[in-house]
Amino acid sequence: MTTQTTTRREIKVDYLARVEGEGALNIVTEDGAITHLELRIFEPPRFFEAFLRGRSYLEAPDITARICGICPVAYQMSAIHAMEKIVRLTVSPEIRALRRLYYCAEWIQSHALHVYLLHAPDFLGCDSAIAMAAKPELRPTVERGLRMKQIGNQLLAIIGGREVHPITPCVGGFYRAPARSELRALRDALQWGLDAAVETVAWTASLVWPDFVPDYEFVALSHPTEYPMNEGRVVSSKGLDIPVEQFERYFEEEHLAHTNALHAQRIGGGSYFVGPLARVNLNLDKLSPAAQAALRQTGLTFPNYNPFASIVARSLELVHAFEEAIQLIDAYEPPRPSRLPVQPRAGDGGHITEAPRGMLYHRYRIGSDGLIQNAHIWAPTSQNLKRMEDDLRAFVPQVLALPLEKATWQCEQLIRNYDPCISCATHFLKMNIKRQ
Repeated sequence: MTTQTTTRREIKVDYLARVEGEGALNIVTEDGAITHLELRIFEPPRFFEAFLRGRSYLEAPDITARICGICPVAYQMSAIHAMEKIVRLTVSPEIRALRRLYYCAEWIQSHALHVYLLHAPDFLGCDSAIAMAAKPELRPTVERGLRMKQIGNQLLAIIGGREVHPITPCVGGFYRAPARSELRALRDALQWGLDAAVETVAWTASLVWPDFVPDYEFVALSHPTEYPMNEGRVVSSKGLDIPVEQFERYFEEEHLAHTNALHAQRIGGGSYFVGPLARVNLNLDKLSPAAQAALRQTGLTFPNYNPFASIVARSLELVHAFEEAIQLIDAYEPPRPSRLPVQPRAGDGGHITEAPRGMLYHRYRIGSDGLIQNAHIWAPTSQNLKRMEDDLRAFVPQVLALPLEKATWQCEQLIRNYDPCISCATHFLKMNIKRQ
């Protein structure tokens, strides 16, 4: 009589770095098959939607900006657009152009942060950007990334009044619009940034990543004449094409027992992927000329279904953001007035803008007194969480036979492909594997 012994392995990640709050990863395999997988976000709920209720609709941009210190612009602009739909306000072309420039600033500082300081160490065998900078051959690379981020922060401060949680954007426009001289003083730095971003595309395209190509449904905004930031329709790689007002007819959130973060999914369609890789795949022809030229020089082809190629997609968007920022500054006319008058109106409105990490959906209902009665916010990270778990289910069998350290590294790298919203800067993932 032969007795078969089951080989059981448990992968336990106690604290997952670089998500908004605290997270953990638990995986159990038996004879190479995954029997249990949970990506747990155990940060306590923050209740932003709840305490928006009863506040003035004019306060929503400033309150929601506090949700994230890395992408406050996206939270402000999704709230502002939603409110302007409710009060039926259309802003001037000058305000609209300044809003795109404002969004370019956020993309620059956020993408530079992730590409150089948070993601690149995974590809280079370094524990952190500090460890990268300690190597003479990599120090100039880190300095390039820091300077690019600084330029984005400077542009954000000029338009928004300060770098973190900016204060000038409002329903109807801006409390203050910058003078031409303020913006043009940054033009030379932006030109340097454009050249550096083109170099970044070539550099990230030279990195080596695993062969991993799942069957994704990429979802992003798409605009007929421009690369999507503030406006567009919701489209997907599997044929979806809807106005943003119909978003909740096709997507839903669910609460799972193992996490405090909601998981989003296509109704009847499972997980989906938002973020730079989705945007580039779905809007390749709308990228700026410099970005398209930089991509051609790499020899890579898009659409690209390997999530590790997201670092290249972010780099392409860096090129686009720098190039469009220069064009917008060259054509800049200060909006007069910088803020259009608004009056409250009872109604319900929703809008999506493209945060650095993907689509950010806001919906509000306000009363005739201008007070918010209900708020619903879908962050990009919550939209990607289910997809992250699906990726891990497909990816973990490829790394189970690897040494612990390398398996840990690649699982961390896979999760950081999505640039989950950052709450700490520690570059580590603690993983324990128990064999029975």
